[in-house]
Amino acid sequence: MKTKLTLLLLFIGTVSWAQLPAADDIKTSKGALKIQPLIHATLAMTWNGKTIYADPYEGAKTFEGIAAPDLILITDIHGDHFDSTTLEALDLSHAVLVVPQAVADKMSDKLKSKAVIINNGQTISKLDIAITAIPMYNLPEAADAKHTKGRGNGYVLKMGGKTVYISGDTAGIPEMRGLKNIDVAFVCMNLPYTMDVPEAAAAVLDFKPKIVYPYHYRGANGFSDTEAFKKLVNASSTSIDVRLRNWYAKK
Repeated sequence: MKTKLTLLLLFIGTVSWAQLPAADDIKTSKGALKIQPLIHATLAMTWNGKTIYADPYEGAKTFEGIAAPDLILITDIHGDHFDSTTLEALDLSHAVLVVPQAVADKMSDKLKSKAVIINNGQTISKLDIAITAIPMYNLPEAADAKHTKGRGNGYVLKMGGKTVYISGDTAGIPEMRGLKNIDVAFVCMNLPYTMDVPEAAAAVLDFKPKIVYPYHYRGANGFSDTEAFKKLVNASSTSIDVRLRNWYAKK
């Protein structure tokens, strides 16, 4: 009986993990950058023996089978980006949390002791990764917008000769459209919080990343049409590798 229960638990764990999209490997000068889509705006990356989480969300179960984090990036104060309950449940013994000031202001003392604050326009280096914070905000700008300029961070990471952009919650802002030499981009698209599919596609066509993952695409009225996004992008540029993944498989 005990053996059957053990096998059942192993099977359940395997099924849960199998629901996730397959991880992708990107070649860098220091080995593969492994990218694992997880849920909504949450992803994990492993590189050079280190594990990076972006916007941990939905509990420690989200990271079953993934190594404990060495670096955590948090983009904004909203609960689908700064999920303090999830953070408290993770093994943070070796983790550095990179956060904007607005997030640090909402942290417990325990989390704050792990945090490094970086705001728009600043660059720091952690774990041999250059991390630049860039703006993320809604257009038109307004004091009552869901995302105001200067509060949250998008991130540009440089590691092993590759450059990764994580948009956070944003419109197709000039700072995004003006990016150069992006190898991998994660771009949001969900009304009314960020941008619609045509705006996201137009922004991507302006900065032309080599690879783009549409993510954070669950909005007030369901899921954005990522297939339409891919068609819009590739109708104008077949050189952009649009990678569609199911970011909601574990729901």
